[in-house]
Order: sequence, then C-alpha cells, then structure tokens
Amino acid sequence: MRAKGARSKWTVLATTAVVGLALSLVGCAHFGGLSPVAVSDVKSVAGTWKGVVYASNSEPQTIAVMIAEDGSYDIVVSLQPVGEDRGKGQITIRDGRLFFQGVKGRALGTVLTNSAGDRVMSVEATMSDNSLLTAQLSPTR
Repeated sequence: MRAKGARSKWTVLATTAVVGLALSLVGCAHFGGLSPVAVSDVKSVAGTWKGVVYASNSEPQTIAVMIAEDGSYDIVVSLQPVGEDRGKGQITIRDGRLFFQGVKGRALGTVLTNSAGDRVMSVEATMSDNSLLTAQLSPTR
C-alpha cells in the first residue's frame, strides 16, 4: 500500500499527462497537424501570447505572457473570482526550446506551427511548490 503523499503525487502526474494529451489533441484539431519549430532567438517569439493555463487542482484560468526581445517576461494569470497573479523572469533558448526561469518556478516552452504558418506555444511548468501546470498560448495580433 502506498502512502497518501505518494498517491497524490501520482494523481497529479496522471492528471497532468491527461491534460497535456488533451491539449495536444485540441491543438491538432484546431490548428491542423502541428510541427515543432526550433527557436533560435528570443526576438522571434517577442510579443504578447495569450491562452489558458491548467493546474491539476483548479479550473482553467486565462493567462497572458509578455515576452521582451531581451528575454525577460511578465506573466498575468486571471484567477477568477479572486483577481490575478503575476510573475516575471528570464527566458533562455536551449536546443530550440524556451526555458523560463522565474521566482515562482520554471517552465519549458515549445513553439509549434501548422502548414498555414499559425503558431502556438505549449508550456509545461513546475512551480516552486512542485505543483505542475500546462498552458496553451497563441500570439496576439
């Protein structure tokens, strides 16, 4: 028999995997067959990206990520009905992917595109309290 803490850890991991799979399927249906794009410079993803963030223990929330050309970023998560949560940090590029490092956690972002050139960013984050989040973002026009 497993301890309660071990069971909840596996529940969080399983939930995150299911949400990630669901996001992948929704992304493929909405954007057509998605392919990863290697990012070589933060400037190529600078701007505002908006979407939805999913945590295993709460309802989906809206998120906006503002990425500056120098790699700094600001995040605003709309926490309904209580207000918003903010964060900031720095992005580095490694192996064509975005590595977010902030005070509240770290994340790995992958930019994907379809045959029409539409882009989406898939993000998997580990927060400082070890909770896991996933997000699906699109650039604003």
